[in-house]
Amino acid sequence: MMPPHPSSGTPGLRLTRRELLRRASNGFGTLALGSLLSQSSHSQLAAAVRGTESGPLATPHFPAKARSVLFLFMEGAVSQVDSFDHKPLLAKYHGQDAHKAMGRIEKTQFDSIGTILKSPWQFRQHGQSGLWISDLFPHIARQADDLCVLRSMTSNFPEHTSANYFLHSGIGLQGRPSMGAWVNYGLGSLNDNLPGYVVLNGGQIPSGGLDNFGSGFLPATHQGSLIHAQGTPLANVVPSEKQAQLQQTKQRLVRRLNEHALEQSGGVDALESAIHNYELAARMQVTIPELMDISNETAATRALYGLDAPYEHTRTYARECILARRMVERGVRFVELTIPMVDGYSRWDAHGGLVKNHGDNARAVDQPIAGLLIDLKQRGLLDETLVVWAGEFGRTPFAQGNDGRDHNEHGFSVWLAGGGVRGGMTYGQTDDWGYKSVVNRLEMHDLHATVLHQLGIHHDRLTYRFGGRDIRLTDVKGEVIREILA
Repeated sequence: MMPPHPSSGTPGLRLTRRELLRRASNGFGTLALGSLLSQSSHSQLAAAVRGTESGPLATPHFPAKARSVLFLFMEGAVSQVDSFDHKPLLAKYHGQDAHKAMGRIEKTQFDSIGTILKSPWQFRQHGQSGLWISDLFPHIARQADDLCVLRSMTSNFPEHTSANYFLHSGIGLQGRPSMGAWVNYGLGSLNDNLPGYVVLNGGQIPSGGLDNFGSGFLPATHQGSLIHAQGTPLANVVPSEKQAQLQQTKQRLVRRLNEHALEQSGGVDALESAIHNYELAARMQVTIPELMDISNETAATRALYGLDAPYEHTRTYARECILARRMVERGVRFVELTIPMVDGYSRWDAHGGLVKNHGDNARAVDQPIAGLLIDLKQRGLLDETLVVWAGEFGRTPFAQGNDGRDHNEHGFSVWLAGGGVRGGMTYGQTDDWGYKSVVNRLEMHDLHATVLHQLGIHHDRLTYRFGGRDIRLTDVKGEVIREILA
């Protein structure tokens, strides 16, 4: 394991590069910041930043299949039995008492167990693979041969906030590093002028808040950078000063203050990270406006994603997906997309009104996701981009009330595409009701281990010393799902 912080430069020992820079020039942050603020030697600054942004691995443990990850987070929990897990038995027993039909049923989040509820959507087989997908996702269904559906995923938590933390960080508690932060820490950035980990906000910040995207005990430079898909992407991305000289004057003041702070504190991660983020923000004032300007996308591309669709939320998610592709093209390592604010704060959380809730949310994301897969493939990017579609848990095969479904952590579906994963296949199986995982049961740690593996990382060797032990994303668990790898 690489040490989290370099040597403090004990007398008589060879100094690290970072320590040398700190002693000779009041810290690396000041050196780079001074170069940036004087608006000269940009190429030298970029080289310096590259040297420190490369993760502890320097290079992957082994040749990677994927260069980037796109995480399509379906917050609120999509029902597996209404989307990717066809269960004909639900139609046969529709309306019957769930306890009598199914036998033992675990306590649910709201302890409201109704009758067996068949899916209101028709399931059909799609593609050469014959993958079963419901009419809830007609556009995604046409890309069936690129999908690897994991039908036996489980979670340790039936409640949104803890389950969101578990999906993102492998621990159901606040304050742990997210998967994107671990990837950014391990491999570093591919682009000096953009963050290595970006969260595209479509309007819905998930339960648990921004801690879902945090860096926890990792250096703060690895946390997710929140960029808004609509409106102003970032605060101050365009300088507020009308005269460049005024901005430069402010920057010189900041430089002097940072010099003084570093003289007093030496190498403090929080301060160094703040300076690093300041440097990156200055470079992003040039790169972000160009990145976010999609006016040069062709009419065919806009139509493919649904950017001109009549439904507002389809347009929002279409823009997210186009921006995600543009980020991958520019070397952003990990991009997460949040869902639009479709129906207030209900998300995919269909405790009632299943048809409207899932119908509206699917209408928002279905065409844009299919367009993203097609576009990545046409541009030769799908092979090196791992697309992950997942919610925090699934939903029950029986009703909550008359027309909703409660939370179900015992068995649900997620899918992967591209990035060296086999398409047109399923892995794992739930029982005949779509309730519990019974074949090749998977945990979130297995998903995390597989994502890291496709990026060339041994999940049990990417660690960080904290609290007296070497901690990793997969904790003490996790197995790569090798059966799904191409």
